[in-house]
Amino acid sequence: MTHNAADHTTTNAGIPVGSDEHSLTQGTGGGILLHDHYLIEKMAQFNRERVPERVVHAKGAGAFGELEITGDVSAYTKADLLQPGRRTEMLARFSTVAGEQGSPDTWRDPRGFALKFYTEQGNYDMVGNNTPVFFVKDPMKFQDFIRSQKRMPDSGLRDHDMQWDFWTLSPESAHQVTWLMGDRGIPKSFRHMDGFSSHTYQWINTAGARFWVKYHFKTNQGIEFLTQAKADELAGTSPDHHRQDLFGAIAEGNFPSWSFEVQIMPFADAEHYRFNPFDLTKVWPQEDYPRVKVGTMTLNRNPENFFAQIEQAAFAPSNLVPGIAPSPDKMLLGRVFSYADTQRYRVGTNYQQLPVNAPKSVVNTYSKDGAMRYAYNAPEQPVYAPNSYGGPHADTERFGDAAGWSGGGEQLRAPYEQHAQDSDWVQPGTLVREVMDEPARERLVANIAGHLSNGVSEPVLERAFEYWGNVDAELGKRVEEAVRTITATTAPATGQSPVDPTDEGAKV
Repeated sequence: MTHNAADHTTTNAGIPVGSDEHSLTQGTGGGILLHDHYLIEKMAQFNRERVPERVVHAKGAGAFGELEITGDVSAYTKADLLQPGRRTEMLARFSTVAGEQGSPDTWRDPRGFALKFYTEQGNYDMVGNNTPVFFVKDPMKFQDFIRSQKRMPDSGLRDHDMQWDFWTLSPESAHQVTWLMGDRGIPKSFRHMDGFSSHTYQWINTAGARFWVKYHFKTNQGIEFLTQAKADELAGTSPDHHRQDLFGAIAEGNFPSWSFEVQIMPFADAEHYRFNPFDLTKVWPQEDYPRVKVGTMTLNRNPENFFAQIEQAAFAPSNLVPGIAPSPDKMLLGRVFSYADTQRYRVGTNYQQLPVNAPKSVVNTYSKDGAMRYAYNAPEQPVYAPNSYGGPHADTERFGDAAGWSGGGEQLRAPYEQHAQDSDWVQPGTLVREVMDEPARERLVANIAGHLSNGVSEPVLERAFEYWGNVDAELGKRVEEAVRTITATTAPATGQSPVDPTDEGAKV
């Protein structure tokens, strides 16, 4: 690949673009604007990049179950499924991120943690990971990040040099890459990992008061992980190890469960909190906002047909029920558009009519036609709104939430406003020094060194040493020494590529 230093990025129409990193927002804390045509082009093109498997999270497994609410958070949200005593049917899908359908389950990679709740007020989807943070904080960079973890255009091979080139040029990735290279980068099974909303959401109560919230799903099976050596062995001997484990456990009546907990932040705290609470690369330390138990999620029913019920399952964070709304999290706002759009392409325009995606509640919509549509309104119902003939109409009195935030200002492309402790190196450094014990740090060094010793070029390698030195000076020295030792003995590591470790939030 050749580069001309004078080249500038353009749209597909050849028009120069103003930023590769920042979406157009209404002020630094405002919403992302729909007329950011380059962002829309990047997301829409990315969603149509591959056929027919998912562009990301292609390899996965899932099961049905139930969410039972045993706590009381009614003071914070009016969402029906979160009221005390509620039991809601649900679907969970777990996945790897970078690999294709036939890839091994045990690659070092974050794990997707997607949930669909069939509530009485429509479907509520939470699209999260087994990590509380992510690699980037602006959707303008998401497509580029994923491509850096995929395959080279010439060889069709994954490339560690490409991955580390992107990571070391994106300091905000340090927190997630530290998780990735630590113990939790390869969970023992889908049952033995936590799940997180990662994003910050907004809750609204019956009085209209608003709160910020993060979701945690703490595994009741206990956190367990695979060493790199064991993961490499299983990649060859049992490539569907995690899928087999989940299906087998449920078939035997060993139903996995997770404790559903949340962190709640008063609405006004966000402006001056020490970390920007909407930055997807940061956690909220639990000493500031402790976890509150809400209920239990249990998976108790395997799919009857994997393709119909898991492969065609379509999750979208735009599926938000009354009492739950987005936050100024830029990655969340980008995904609100992107996920539903990719499902329309991947599964079809009317994907929400498939049984696994169809809500259990009544549907009154003016959407019509499109490929493979089979449900439709009565012929006497008007096909437009407003109308004078008794068609459904919006109930603004009951559902017209004033969900939002103050975000006015000049239209610009800019990073998040920096809060007091928003350096990209603060939280990963805390994770290394205060959460990991010495054996965990030793494994972290070995995992990083093995990955860096597998085809990473010297210019990128030097940046990687600096990257880990910024996370923690001692860690950086140990990583460089380990890589130099491996290189000197010409014994490169065999570990695969990217991508996740614990709940460090309590210690930050």
